Amino acid sequence: MFKYSVDSDISMKLLQERHTQELYRLTDSSRDSLREWLPWVDFINSAEDSGKFIQQALQQLAENNGFQAGIWFEDKLAGVIGMHYINWANKETSLGYWLGKDFEGKGIMTKSCKAIVDHCFNELHLNRIEIRAAVQNYKSNAVPERLHFQKEGTVRQAEWLYDYFADHNVYGLIKEDWK
Repeated sequence: MFKYSVDSDISMKLLQERHTQELYRLTDSSRDSLREWLPWVDFINSAEDSGKFIQQALQQLAENNGFQAGIWFEDKLAGVIGMHYINWANKETSLGYWLGKDFEGKGIMTKSCKAIVDHCFNELHLNRIEIRAAVQNYKSNAVPERLHFQKEGTVRQAEWLYDYFADHNVYGLIKEDWK
């Protein structure tokens, strides 16, 4: 099983079926804050729905198309981070992430994202990583900015968020710029 220690308080592990209840509880307890920026929240209505996500994540890993990892903070599931896909032909991927509301503001996501970036460049030998975030999602935009991704532009009306289209900032990082 994949497990990576980010620091003494933060670790990442591949999500497995045994994490289904814990993932659902975290999603459900943070539903209002997650729903502001994530269009999938209303589709998670039971532990079974979280289990389906975990099964899809394990299939993604089996197909060598990236992975989804749970982020644990002080041995509690705090959120999820992963790759949307890997474009092996162009050696690129995009990252997605979210934290439960009780875990925000502790530097957890920046440290976890840094570890994933290191893995992508040094282990997977990718050349480019992209992160997109809704323009007004300041917390999510702060992560790539702290990690010195370059803001490459804004995609207008990139995502339907329940009752409006949100614009996305696009951040990119290439291997030669990673320190």
